[in-house]
Amino acid sequence: MTEEIQQLKQLLSFPKEITIVTHRNPDGDAIGSSMGLAGYLQKLHHNVKVIFPSEYPAGYGFVQGVQRAIVFDLDQNAARQAIEKCDVIFCLDFNGLDRVDKLGESIQFSKAKKVLIDHHLDPEPFTDIEFSDTAASSTCELVFKVIDEMGDRAKIDAATGECLFTGLITDTGSFRYGTRPYTYEVAAALKEIGVDDYRLADKIFNSQKVKHLRLLGHCLANRMEIMDDYGVGIMWLTRKDYTDFDIQRGDTEGIVNYMLMIENIKVAAFILEQPSIIKISLRSKGDISVQEIAQKYFNGGGHKNASGGGVYASLKDIKDKVRKVMPEYLPKLNK
Repeated sequence: MTEEIQQLKQLLSFPKEITIVTHRNPDGDAIGSSMGLAGYLQKLHHNVKVIFPSEYPAGYGFVQGVQRAIVFDLDQNAARQAIEKCDVIFCLDFNGLDRVDKLGESIQFSKAKKVLIDHHLDPEPFTDIEFSDTAASSTCELVFKVIDEMGDRAKIDAATGECLFTGLITDTGSFRYGTRPYTYEVAAALKEIGVDDYRLADKIFNSQKVKHLRLLGHCLANRMEIMDDYGVGIMWLTRKDYTDFDIQRGDTEGIVNYMLMIENIKVAAFILEQPSIIKISLRSKGDISVQEIAQKYFNGGGHKNASGGGVYASLKDIKDKVRKVMPEYLPKLNK
């Protein structure tokens, strides 16, 4: 048993007030790991609250307990009180306090014990106990590992397992990337306790609204450019597109990956012109590190093959920068 596991076992040895926080714009892994950990901690008789800095995509409304979570943007007082009154804060799926926006200061100055469970590079030293593993497929995989090493695998029931499987599926693109042998061990263990992965994948991927497919068609037909010489796909959405297609939080998730389906495309960039900032999502195949590109040029970071950032600039400037930067990282293709 590692020193961190021993410290955590001692910390959780009797009921406490616990708050779980994940990053802004929560995705499947953030939501699944938060609600999965909450389900486990409730079995240990802790009083648990979950905070999302901003609203979660409506498509994840099926995740057990998610509708009871506090959304900071909608109820700042409840979120701040949950942090002020708790004994322990779990920080899931983020590596720095800037990822939780205004909640960062409350967490930083809280006297509660802080526990990090995360798989992103270079975590900042703001927690007391740290479970960080960049080789993990997802934070959900790490939550399972922590619970297992605590000797509590039997406390993961099918409902909690479904939460954790949500992050496994979404952060690996249905087990297409970012996996390791242990990822499949976790998936097998969750299936054994009753998780119906087919039904879960159907909920996650086959519940799109008509507007989502129309938006995808618009992106592929009218908003995509290919840098044939370097194997780069660039896609973008304008502010007008946001209005025309009534784009809400979560509606653009996964669209960037469609460019990687194209033959010879090694890197995909999806640029979003939001009201006050330009967001960019980067994806890559193989040994190409978009994390380095995001960090160096777009004030961001993430994983080797999946990263993002945000820049105060014009849409044209960011598209031009992507075109200029990519040849530094990719050899010219022989045709």
